[in-house]
Amino acid sequence: LGSLRMEKAYRDYGHDIDNTDTILECGLGFTCDFNKPGGFIGMASVQAEKAAAKAKGGLQKRMVQVLVHDPKPLMHHGEVLCRDNVPICDVRAASYGHTLGGAVGLAMIERQHEPVTKSWINSGNWSVNIAGD
Repeated sequence: LGSLRMEKAYRDYGHDIDNTDTILECGLGFTCDFNKPGGFIGMASVQAEKAAAKAKGGLQKRMVQVLVHDPKPLMHHGEVLCRDNVPICDVRAASYGHTLGGAVGLAMIERQHEPVTKSWINSGNWSVNIAGD
């Protein structure tokens, strides 16, 4: 089941995400019903974060799914994720994705002064340091 969870990028609270991550950073903003009568606990905070992110051009922290195209190496967690040969973060959880044909995991990318945008993600050359390789 762990590998299927990784393939679908299902988050596990306490392992992939915790109380230091926001619902938007984790990519779970779609679960918020802003039209719910009476709202929900934390709704004002989520709306404020959403507005701040829009003003800055995106969130500075974002969860991403990582897929290793080579079918041989295995990831478990703690592997270093690099963009253009610069360490960015570590993989929080991983397993072998049998239907994807390679190791797959979740990582939280964070930038200090700029937002983590799709264009920034797509423009980089990404690699994972697995067992020193």
